[in-house]
Amino acid sequence: MYGMHACTHAYTTIHTHKHSSTSSSYMYTYTYIHTYIHTYIHTYIHTYIHTYIHTYIHTYIHTYIHTYIHTYIHTYIHTYIHTYIHTYIHTYIHTYIHTYIHTYIHTCIHTYTHTDTYIYTYIRTYVHTYIHTYIHT
Repeated sequence: MYGMHACTHAYTTIHTHKHSSTSSSYMYTYTYIHTYIHTYIHTYIHTYIHTYIHTYIHTYIHTYIHTYIHTYIHTYIHTYIHTYIHTYIHTYIHTYIHTYIHTYIHTCIHTYTHTDTYIYTYIRTYVHTYIHTYIHT
């Protein structure tokens, strides 16, 4: 809005002075308007771009990165660690301990100590050794 107003004002001033004034007055007005508009563009628009847009980038985007990405890291990754890893530990390791170790204890130890073969072998060896030792002594 300010830019359009400045341009309209510049055009009107140049056009009026061109047709109703001396050449030096026209050149002065033209130079003044050229300098003013250029300065306006350079200062206001550049300042706008530099300040507002840069601030927007610095504040909003940085805040976006800091908030959203940090929240993503904190929430998603933490949830991943908490859920997936915890579930892995709880399910897989626990299942491993519960199934494999328990099965090992149940199968190997239990079977080893309670089968007829073990008992028979133990009794046979013990009795045989006892008899052999006792009789030969």
